[in-house]
Parts: sequence; structure tokens; C-alpha cells
Amino acid sequence: MNEYAVIILAGIVLIEAVEWYADRLNLSALKREVPDEFSDVYDAEEYAKSQEYTKEKTKFGWLGGGFDLAAFLLFWFLGGFVWLDAVVEGWGMSQLFTGIAYIGLLGGAKAVLDLPFTLYSTFVIEEKYGFNTTTAKTFLLDTLKSLALTLIIGGPIIAVILFFFMEAGPLAWLIAWGSVSIVTIALQYIAPHWIMPLFNKFEPLEEGELRSAILAYADSVDFPLDGIYVMDASKRSRKSNAFFTGFGKSKRIVLFDTLVASHAVTEIVSVIAHEVGHYKKKHIPLNMALSVGYTGVMFYLLSLFIGSDALARAFYVQEASVYTGIVFFGVLFSPLSTMLSAAMNVLSRRHEYQADTFASDTYEKPMELAEALKKLSKENLSNLTPHPFYVRLHYSHPPVLARIEALKRL
Repeated sequence: MNEYAVIILAGIVLIEAVEWYADRLNLSALKREVPDEFSDVYDAEEYAKSQEYTKEKTKFGWLGGGFDLAAFLLFWFLGGFVWLDAVVEGWGMSQLFTGIAYIGLLGGAKAVLDLPFTLYSTFVIEEKYGFNTTTAKTFLLDTLKSLALTLIIGGPIIAVILFFFMEAGPLAWLIAWGSVSIVTIALQYIAPHWIMPLFNKFEPLEEGELRSAILAYADSVDFPLDGIYVMDASKRSRKSNAFFTGFGKSKRIVLFDTLVASHAVTEIVSVIAHEVGHYKKKHIPLNMALSVGYTGVMFYLLSLFIGSDALARAFYVQEASVYTGIVFFGVLFSPLSTMLSAAMNVLSRRHEYQADTFASDTYEKPMELAEALKKLSKENLSNLTPHPFYVRLHYSHPPVLARIEALKRL
């Protein structure tokens, strides 16, 4: 076991230990009593149900995570990476197609191993707590569509990255970064019109009080709203949400049909005001810029390690190739990626407070937003008292009680 293997193994063990510790703290922070702020929304039985949901999801996460870790370590230390390399090399293809096959087979194996856990989560846990509305047919079609998109979009992206790192020399990372960034930005325009409708129906919000209220608010803040759509989220789950997607003329506000069915007009408009706040505060282009910058840093670091025979030998491969270098760098980078994700969540939580403030200032009904957040928390059986350390590690949004307290101060 060389120095890279030691570093990688230590990093994986450390991250797993931190994740487990955060989960334990989070479970210990569960409170038996309904928080006063939610006494008008939750009864004792529903609140206990939300806590059981948190506990069951956490413990099932341990099972799935433990299985993934064990499978990875067994594959690693039993020589799986070098065995697969020999198999695909034996097919006699070019290095480009050999690399696509190697990465694709590893990704496919991971998807197959995860499938039973996804099925159990969807059809047992989510069903048990009253969320799941997905049929076996819908699940199968979703899986096949996702696979097709992976092949159609992911395959060419992998091919481009492999090609540049094989042929472009020292500037490969820069060219690959630019190419992937262009595709990432283009997908922001393409996804609302071509990809998302593959999975859900998006119907324009019908004329009526809600549409008039949303348009009146959008006009009051000079927000060029081209589309308000209702998504048939109820075909998969009873959970509620709303989101903003796209750029320019492709931008749209999307409401889950479950949200429209269960919330008052003023509550929905307050949620819309929050989403508009992200647009007005320029959070969307900032997040995109950060994502592009993050990708650039990752590609630059990849260029430093991709040809390392020492890194390859950590996985029992004697001579590095471009495609094994990409895979092994991904494993090496994974613990750092987890830490960077936690750091990015700090900014994301700040953005959520800013969007709440914008909604309060422009719609002037902060407690309507607070009421909407309370109802959403109940409908989604959210954990109302997450531990601060768990929040720092995983939450892209502040805990709902913290958001409500901030709205009260406004």
C-alpha cells in the first residue's frame, strides 16, 4: 500500500466517520415536544411521525452507505480496477473507446448496486409515510429515460474530456474546462424545454385568482415573467415545492400541483416572491459562476494527477492511462469535494435568508411566507430541530425555525 493508497483510505474513513457523527448528533437533537412555533400546524401524532421518518431515513442511509463503502473497498483491494482495465483493453478498441467503456462500466455497476436501495426507499419507506405515488411503470420509465440521457449527454462529455486529455497536452485541462462549462450553461436553456418534460407535464397556470396575484406581484417588482407552470409532481410524490429554472426567455417558475392544492394564494405568492428574490439578488448567475470556477479548479487538479503512476499503483494498476487517471483522481478528490460542498452550503444558506428578506420587503407579508414554510415542513415531514453541525455539513437551506425567526424580526 503506497502513500496515495494510505491518503485515500484515510480520507474515506475520515469522511465516513464525520458523516456518521453528524447523523448521530442530528438524531440526538430530535425533540419530543412540538416546537411552539408549530403548535398550530402539528399535532403530537403527526410530529412523532416526522421524527420517525427522520430516524428511518438516517438508519437506512447508514445501511446504503455501509454497503457502498464495503463494495468499493472489496473491489479496490481484490484488484477490481486492474481486472476491469485488462478486460476492456482486451477488446482491442482505441484508447478513447476503451476509456469510455471503462468509465461507463464502473458507473453502470454503481447504478445497479444502488438500485435495490432506491427501490426500497421509494416503495417501502416513502410509501410507509404516505409520500410515494410512483407506480412500477413510472419508476421503470424514469430509470430508462435517465439511462438514455446519461448515454446521450454524459457519454459525449466523457468522450470529449478523454480526447482532450489524450491529445491536447498541457492545455487539456483548460480546453476541457471550457467545453464542459459551455455544455453546463447550454443545459440551463435546454433542460426546461426538452429534458424536464420527459419526466413531468408542465401546464401553464390557469387563469384565476392565483395567476392574477402572481402576475401583479411580478409586475410590481419589474420581473419579466414569461411562464408560470404547474408540474404534475403528484404522479411521484405527495411532497410540495416550487422552483425557478432556466435563463433569459427559457426561465420559468414551476409550482408543484401539490403546492397549489394545499396552500392559500398569499402563501404561494410569498413563495414566488422568495424565488424572484434569488433572481433579483443575482444568486443564479453567481452560483453558475461558482460552479464553473469549481469545475476549473477540479480540471486543473486533475491535470496534475492524471498521469501519476504512483496514484495508479494505489489501485494496483502499474501504468497510468488517461481514463484510469480520471477515475482514480475522482476517488482521491472525493473527500475534498465533500468539504467544499459544505463550504458552498454556507453561501447557499445566506442566499436563502436574502431571498426571504426580498420577499418580505416587496410582498410585505413576511408571516405569509412563514406560514407557507410551516405547511411545507409538515407536508414533507421535515426535521424541525436539526443539529447545527449537521446543518453546516448538509443543509443548503437554513432550518425552517431559523428562517421563521428571521422573518419575524423583519
